[in-house]
Amino acid sequence: MSTDTAPAPSGSPAPPTVPRRLDLLFLLARLAPYRLLGAPRGQHVVERNVLLWRNQWPALLSGVFEPLLYLLVLGVGVGSLVDGTADLGGAAYGEFVAAGLLGAAAMNATVYETYNVYFKLRHDGIYDAMGATPAAPRDIAGGEIVWAVSRVALYAVGFMVVAAALGVLTSPLALLAIPVALLIGFAFAALTLWATTHMRSWNDFDLLQIAIVPLFLFSATFYPIDVLPTWAQVITHVSPLYHGVTALRQVMLGQVDAWIVLHLGVLVVLGLIGFRLGARRFVVLLRT
Repeated sequence: MSTDTAPAPSGSPAPPTVPRRLDLLFLLARLAPYRLLGAPRGQHVVERNVLLWRNQWPALLSGVFEPLLYLLVLGVGVGSLVDGTADLGGAAYGEFVAAGLLGAAAMNATVYETYNVYFKLRHDGIYDAMGATPAAPRDIAGGEIVWAVSRVALYAVGFMVVAAALGVLTSPLALLAIPVALLIGFAFAALTLWATTHMRSWNDFDLLQIAIVPLFLFSATFYPIDVLPTWAQVITHVSPLYHGVTALRQVMLGQVDAWIVLHLGVLVVLGLIGFRLGARRFVVLLRT
């Protein structure tokens, strides 16, 4: 995308230009499957977010450091105590827990974005302004989901680079962990977007945390599900993060089996349901 612009007429302000360093980001924004979501103008929502964050990249990337710290503390520190004493399917503890931490990072990236969505929906009025353009509420919802998934992409790439440097990636299939992480991000971005449309105040985010923390702790993130009681295992199978972490673990350890289709299918279905419900809520909220 060229940043050249025609000279402004005398006495009028010059039109804004887009820094060339953002050209690649805009290109990636155009490649997202908006039409598959039924949100063809969602691209413009993503481009607006890119421009908004262009001078705040350190804050945007800050979310990648939390899972990396967990990986160092658990994968290296705790791993030195656990290795050889636990049945992890032949994997070292660092290799085992890396998949769980990447899945949790993908989930958390979308949760961080819900605060921005809530502010724009309830306080900023930016969505009302977008509603005066050809962009439909469904386009706005789809664009925000794609933007949240783009944050997941940043976190996943950074995590995988460090994980490779630490030697916890042992299979060539580990490269598939990035698209799996994006699918986790899609499922949680859509579900949390829908949840955000029902929030009445900032205090309601406490309810979201009540749901997220158990998912983080009890989705086979840090230990095999087999160590849980039978009733807890049944509940864990309902967790979308469990399905995402299990799929990640299969590709990162190179132990893929037919069950991965089920795990990925659950994420796709939940993402589509969340998007449909969230888009309907946007229609109601932006047209009242």
